Amino acid sequence: MSKVEEKMQELEVELPQPNTPKFSYVATKQFGDYVYTSGQDCRVNGKLMFEGKLGKDVSVEEGQEAAKQGVINCLSVIKEEIGDLDKIKQVVKILGFVNSTDGFVEQPYVLDGASKFLVEILGEKGKHARSAVACNELPFNTPVEIEMIVEVIN
Repeated sequence: MSKVEEKMQELEVELPQPNTPKFSYVATKQFGDYVYTSGQDCRVNGKLMFEGKLGKDVSVEEGQEAAKQGVINCLSVIKEEIGDLDKIKQVVKILGFVNSTDGFVEQPYVLDGASKFLVEILGEKGKHARSAVACNELPFNTPVEIEMIVEVIN
């Protein structure tokens, strides 16, 4: 088991089996020393942990949990691509889309659920650039969708 997964286990976080894309794309794409993920939502065992919009159906705290789960799902597909999460040299960037009502402007707070978790399990390697973007709708009514770019050791 990798050191990253051991740290996750200490935090009682389980790395799930990767979700298989249902459409015409791949979950990850490696380009040189970088792995890019497709967007990951907050599914646990195939079911969204929350549904709806921030500012109406989902609280900021629930949005943070959804963002954290999105990152966990990103790590799952990254592991499938590179075999060992200890090969992550650094997290370069995360991009988070937040399903938001008109007037909801707390997207950065929502994405902190993902950012804090990455730093917690990866330390300095987990610090990253980030964008938090409001959307009027997201697929399947997920409240948050996350993409990651990581640099890996080949």
